[in-house]
Amino acid sequence: MHTTRRAVLAQGAALVGLMAATGLLPSAAQAAWTQAAFEAKNLADAVKALGGGAPTESKDITLTGPDIAENGAVVPVGCSTNLPGVRRMAILVEKNPSVLAAVFDVTDAVDASFTTRVKMGQSSNVYAVAMMADGRVLYGVKEIKVTLGGCGG
Repeated sequence: MHTTRRAVLAQGAALVGLMAATGLLPSAAQAAWTQAAFEAKNLADAVKALGGGAPTESKDITLTGPDIAENGAVVPVGCSTNLPGVRRMAILVEKNPSVLAAVFDVTDAVDASFTTRVKMGQSSNVYAVAMMADGRVLYGVKEIKVTLGGCGG
């Protein structure tokens, strides 16, 4: 079965709505950033759509992933930090049609460490972004080379 990006986004939006309706999210208004963030074309625009300011590179934000991904359709990546006060983590793929690949809301009860798989159409910088309670936006970056395209490739 082939799942389209539109179907995945629709399922994600439905999940966010369900979580909001059951009280797992503070309010349904939190979903308002979703469309603008996923439509962003660069790091700065995606961070702005998520409610953050200018991002600053930090050695305290770690992005893990392969140096070379043999299949761009399923690239394993992770983001983490040990810094206190993280409120949101995101993974962005610079050269994808939609740079935002994943967003994770963080509370003090959750470790700011996540792994997922992303689709990459070509070799690109991948960013792990941490949005902090004090308003800072920090990121780590890693270049991942793709040998077989995954986004429409």
